Amino acid sequence: MDRPELLSPAGSPESLRAAVQHGADAVYLGWGEFNARRSAKNFSDEEFREALRYCHARGVRVFLTLNTLVTDRELPKALETAAEASRLGIDAVLVQDWGLFDLLRKALPDLPLHASTQMSVFTSGGACEAAADGCERVVIARECSREDTKTIIENCPAEIEIFVHGALCMCYSGQCEMSALIGGRSGNRGRCAQPCRLPYGVDGKAGKKYPLSLKDSCLAGELQDMADMGVSCLKLEGRMKRPEYVAVIARIYSTLLSENRTPTAAEEQELEDAFSRSGFTDWYWQGRRGSGMFGTRGENAPEPRELFAAARAAYEKESRQSVDVHMSCRAASGEPLTLTLWDEDGHSVTVTGSVPEAARSRAVTAEEMETRLGKTGGTPYRCASVHAEVEEGLSLPASAINALRREGLEALTDQRIAPPQRRRLEAPPLPEADCSAAEPEFTVSVMYARQITPELLALNPARIYAPVEVLASMPVLPETDARWCAILPRVWRDRDEKELLKLLSIVKEKGVTAVAAGNIGHFSIAKKAEMELFGDYGLNVFNSRSLAYLQSKDLRSACVSFELRFAQIRDLTKVIPTEAIVYGRLPLMITENCLVQNSIGCKLDQTGRCVSEKAPCAGGHCLVDRTGAAFPMLGVYGHRTELQNSRPLYLADRSDYRRCGLAYARLRFTTESPEECVEIFRAYRENRSCTGEFTRGLYERGVE
Repeated sequence: MDRPELLSPAGSPESLRAAVQHGADAVYLGWGEFNARRSAKNFSDEEFREALRYCHARGVRVFLTLNTLVTDRELPKALETAAEASRLGIDAVLVQDWGLFDLLRKALPDLPLHASTQMSVFTSGGACEAAADGCERVVIARECSREDTKTIIENCPAEIEIFVHGALCMCYSGQCEMSALIGGRSGNRGRCAQPCRLPYGVDGKAGKKYPLSLKDSCLAGELQDMADMGVSCLKLEGRMKRPEYVAVIARIYSTLLSENRTPTAAEEQELEDAFSRSGFTDWYWQGRRGSGMFGTRGENAPEPRELFAAARAAYEKESRQSVDVHMSCRAASGEPLTLTLWDEDGHSVTVTGSVPEAARSRAVTAEEMETRLGKTGGTPYRCASVHAEVEEGLSLPASAINALRREGLEALTDQRIAPPQRRRLEAPPLPEADCSAAEPEFTVSVMYARQITPELLALNPARIYAPVEVLASMPVLPETDARWCAILPRVWRDRDEKELLKLLSIVKEKGVTAVAAGNIGHFSIAKKAEMELFGDYGLNVFNSRSLAYLQSKDLRSACVSFELRFAQIRDLTKVIPTEAIVYGRLPLMITENCLVQNSIGCKLDQTGRCVSEKAPCAGGHCLVDRTGAAFPMLGVYGHRTELQNSRPLYLADRSDYRRCGLAYARLRFTTESPEECVEIFRAYRENRSCTGEFTRGLYERGVE
């Protein structure tokens, strides 16, 4: 059994020291503007350089988080941040944005890249796609079970990293728009306001329950199993947490890994005392879900003073010596004193000192010299072996031996912290193709078959998007000049792919020729089905290089992120035809848990499908916030929930979207009746204003 790497958060220099002094093998931190915890203290330029020196001297790796979406204007600075980090010796960079990912692998080909959990990878297909494109490690979704994780490890050549302790997001990482659309603070840009921790009601007045607030995860009892199945890295969450918290969890998880055991009752209590929300959950790992996973933390929760004081004392003392060093010394008459040091990572140095003098009284012995050389206290080193060869009758003052040891350890440190030589290439130009359109064609997406009516088709949409399972359930597809496109589920698992391929085969026979891909894992499914790929909004297209990356993956079009402003969409270099959502309730979250089942209840069959009368979790229910805003909850594939915005996006009376060079403008129908779908489509054809409640989304105000 190979021990997995223990990866600890480092939201500040203090947290970094706490992690290292308590046994972390690696740390991840934010430096600069492009990381998913921009509210953490993070690191100044000098602190970042010192962090690399401090960690590398002690054999601890450092990963940089550049895992946010970036605009075209921000890409050069993000590249420079990564290039400087690479020059200084960062061990890897975590990335979410496809454009930045593509740019880094071409401009910095020797820099190791890790696929952030923000990439929303939860299947072998997605992990393998990232690996094939150059990711040496993939951080899979927190929602993955033991079975899911094992399957991905068995099928993917890249290292697999999983979260084992800390906060759980209610929405799949990289797919949450709730903070952005409600408050203008984007989780995809590192500014999440955590609306999932607020109280909500269901189907009525605002309540005092917390249906979106998951307990923290704790998988401390599963580490041996994870190591046996080949998990490469165990990640602790908590860059926003205080250093004492980091010290406690790093110490306990490091001890469990070193001693190959499960936690004691006392250790479990320490983990809970350090931070928890009504205790912990391991249900996702066990393949379970339900209301028992949810919990909160009171604003006045007591601080574990004694626990934190002990943790603080330990990391402030910095007594941990984590690097074994070996020494060999020779003292001979008429020759400079020579000391060779080497570690177990292949580094070796030799330093020389003064020439020994003839002893006038007592001569130095080999044993005395070995004792003095072995005193490595106050350094990152632990003397694993020392051998001294000393001629008889020589005198050496203790100060000379101590100085030689210090010089040798400093030289070894310089070698250990020396950054690797890596190439920096010119950023390749974007492809010359220009697929801008003078005026976009309308496309429509529907949630239900009943929304596809002759009246809707008479309005001549260019494309009709519908869930693959909806299209498969229809006896025949109506005659139309529109292109039929099957929407694959935003979330699924490896075990579902056989069914999805069967559904694609069914709809293909009916005339469906394309697939809407909202996840990198969809690419391999569509290729197996031999169908064209259109990029959906779940891919989070935020810049021109993302479009170029998708073009290289043979996508024929791409829907851009609805977090972009009109001007940013207009300025995209459209190397493939682009699409934007211009009407509809925008999706806020997609959740592994069925929110209706957790609050009201559903009846499931043995396969986990809802078989309640009228399928109550399929629609008609709302989550209500403190202001009275009602957010529709729609049941989606896998008995999951997709939460919709309380007000629909409406732009029929605006000309902005028509001047952005878009090839397609999508009307996204979810809760609308068939009649409303037709009326809204007509309103867009006629550029009519709206009298009801609506939103302009983020196209004008943008996001932080």
